[in-house]
This record gives sequence, C-alpha cells and structure tokens, in this order.
Amino acid sequence: MRDFVRRHPVAIAVAVAVLARLPALTRPVRADEAGFLLVAGAWDPRPDSLFGPYWVDRPPALIAVFDAVDALGGVTTLRLLGALVAGLSVLLAAAVAGTVSGPRATVWTAMLTAALLSNPMIDVVAVKGELLALPCVLGSMLLTLLAVRRRSWPAAFVAGAAGALAVGLKQNLVTGLLFAGVLLLVAWRTGRLEGRSTAVLAGAGVLGAAVPVLATVAWAELAGVRLGTLWDTVYGFRAAAARVIADGTTDAPERRAWILLAIALATGLLAVLAGPIANARELWRDDPPVVAATIAVVVADLLSLAAGGSFWQDYLIPLVPGAALCTALLAGRAGRSGRTMRGLVVFATMSAAVGMVSWLAWNLTGQQEFDEVRTGEAIAASAEPGDTLVVFGGRADLQHASGMASPYPYLWSLPMRTKDPGYADLAALLAGPRAPTWLVEWVALDAWSDRGVDELAEVISDEYVEAGTACNGHPVYLLRGVDRPLVTPSC
Repeated sequence: MRDFVRRHPVAIAVAVAVLARLPALTRPVRADEAGFLLVAGAWDPRPDSLFGPYWVDRPPALIAVFDAVDALGGVTTLRLLGALVAGLSVLLAAAVAGTVSGPRATVWTAMLTAALLSNPMIDVVAVKGELLALPCVLGSMLLTLLAVRRRSWPAAFVAGAAGALAVGLKQNLVTGLLFAGVLLLVAWRTGRLEGRSTAVLAGAGVLGAAVPVLATVAWAELAGVRLGTLWDTVYGFRAAAARVIADGTTDAPERRAWILLAIALATGLLAVLAGPIANARELWRDDPPVVAATIAVVVADLLSLAAGGSFWQDYLIPLVPGAALCTALLAGRAGRSGRTMRGLVVFATMSAAVGMVSWLAWNLTGQQEFDEVRTGEAIAASAEPGDTLVVFGGRADLQHASGMASPYPYLWSLPMRTKDPGYADLAALLAGPRAPTWLVEWVALDAWSDRGVDELAEVISDEYVEAGTACNGHPVYLLRGVDRPLVTPSC
C-alpha cells in the first residue's frame, strides 16, 4: 500500500476528493440545488422570461445541466456528478502544475486542490455552478499553457471555449479567459512569444470563446427569448441586487464576511494565494507570463468575491484554480519559498482531515439540523394534490421538499427583494385567484425592510389562517376556506 501511494500520489488525491463528497449522498437537498432543480423542471422560456414560471439570475447553460440531472435521477445524480467533478478538478490542477513547474509541483498541487475541495468548512455537499465550472477553468488554463508552448492554435481555440463555458455555468468566473489574456500579453511583451504567434493564438482563443456565447444567443432566438431579457437576467440584475444589498442591513453580510475570512485562514487558502505576491520578484525571473497571469487571477477572483456582497462560504470554491496556480509556482522550489508552500499544503491537508472528521461526527450524532426540509415534508403530509405553496424569504429546499409548485416566481430572497420591492406582487397574488394554498413565513415579514410590510400582513390576515408552525417557530398559513390537517413537523 505504501508503495502504491508513493508511485501514484496524484491518483490518491483524486480518490480523496471523490470520496470526500460521497457522504453528501445522505444529506438532504440544499437551497440553491433545490432552486435550480425547480427552475429546470418548470423551464418554459418566454420573450420576457428566460426560464418561465420561476426567476433566477443564472445563465441558461447551468439550468440546462440541472435539467439533465433532474431527468437522470435528481439530487443523487447531482451529488455523484459533484464528486466526479471534484476528482477531475484535482487531476486537471495536477496537469497544470506539471506544465508550469514539473513533477514535484504536480503532487503538491494535487494535494492542495484535493484538500480544499474536501474541506467541509468550504463545502463538500452542495453542487452548484462554482463547482461545476472548475474543470472548465482548469482545463482552459492547461490548454492555454500548451497552446503557448506548442504554438498551437487549436489548443488556444478549445481553451477559449472552455473558459467561456465556465462563464456559462457561473457568470463571474472569467478566470480562464483572464489567465489566457494576461499570459499571452506578457509572453509577447517579454519576447517569449513573437507578435504573429501571439495574434494567431489570441484570435483562436477569442473565436473559441465566442462559440458558447453564440450558442446561447442562438438558443435564445430559437426559444423566443428577447436578448435584452437574457442580458438583464444574467448580468443586468446584479447591479440592482447590489443596490438592494447596500441599502439593507449590513449585519448578516458583515458577519458572513468575517466567517468567510476565518475559513480562508483556517483552510490555508488565503496564505496559499498570498505566496506568489510575496515572492513575485523571485518568481518573475523564471516565468514572467505565468506569474503575471497567476497574480491577475488571484486579484480578480478576490475582487469578484468582495464585490458580490453576500459572502457565502462556498464562494471560496472559485479561488481553487488560483490557489492551484500559486502552489504550482512555488511548491517545487528548493528554497525557503518552496518549503513554506509545502508546509501550507500540509496545513491545508490537516485542516481538511480535521474538518471532515468533525463534520462526519456532527452528522452521525444527529446534530445537523435540516429545518427547511423537515418543514417542507410536514406540509407535504398535510397537503392534497393540486395544492401550491409560497415561502416568504425564498427557501427553495423547503419548496422542493413539499413537492408543490409555487405561483410566485421568486424562490430566493434576493430576487424577491430586488424584483418585488415592497412585496406588491406577492400581496396581489395572495389576494387574487391564483393565491397559493399554503404560505410559510420562513423569515419575519420585516426582516429586510418595513416597506410594504403592513399591507402584506393585512392581506395575510384577511386571506389566511394559521395551520401550524415551521421548524424555526414561524407560522405556516392555510388559505381560508380550505380544510387541511394541521402541519406538525418533526424537527
């Protein structure tokens, strides 16, 4: 066994990354996963709506993946896909490291990538665009490196396509494209790549990147979706949402930001990302294009995370390719910088091991709570065929567990707060002919703002009666005139 580990360390790292996500098969669906599955299951594109009954600010390529996953088994298939994606990401990170610095860096980079993707402090359960896009980003980086070294325009073309496909899975993941652009520019400016080759490779990369973009535009045209609707959904919404976040209370985002910083430190991620910046002068002498591209990726990813404003812990996943590059540049070196990076990889590995043991113990002893799913299951037990449900505060995992559709298009709180300020649309729905059978006040009506709360509360009082409580103690309402058993979740 020891001989196998010594001969096949990268394979061991890949296996660890895959195995670390298999316990997720026993965990209930998470909110974003549930929301994407619900959007995919009801997908009905229209001129003014990218997805039809439900609204979400994500590219259609991501929802297409969830549509396929839903057809192939739902949550279980999704979690298995996540495990395979994690393993593939480790393999590609190792290949990037081997291309940048050679065999020794390959092993350490594989270890670091596996450690980050196996650490429950970041996430080992949910499968979303951030994770699904990793192989595209890392594959794009690898192909860009090969394209420059071999002067291969086909490799540059596929690198561009892979980088753009990552953007199609998570719209801010421009990491692969940025890496390619900076690498080509610095390679040309430092004389490592002649002007004609630079132009050919850049042109091929741009053409490759255009393929997923044009495919999305063509799909929108064929589906009858206006291009303005496509743009507003994927990108335009973010500006309005940022204003809503800025105007609201900052307590929760600030708390999550401090937690995120603590996680970035406890996993070793932040120290790894700082490595090339701290050793930029030493590294620059050996490979200016890769060093410049790596620093550009790290800075851009950190700025993107900060600009998002929400600071959820799995937002650290997009930093993994940058961390792999940082490790690749330093871990194979013989001096102090190399020893420091290798020490950080060991620290990250130990952090992942301790985190996994703690997380497994927490779950095996029944400490992990799933209030949203338990509440949804309890409402499903009291409901009848044809019933509908709206969750105020947008808990898609509760909605998914209930098995009921929602006549309200917003399954997440931020779209609700941004697209329906003052809750006028929700109040009109509750008072109208399409009123949902059930209403869950998952968060207090005035959790974000007092605007429109009195009017909404009055409509709820007029149209609904309390029919139980959610696991968090908040009320579950039933439409007046409808007879259903009391909701009693097992929390």
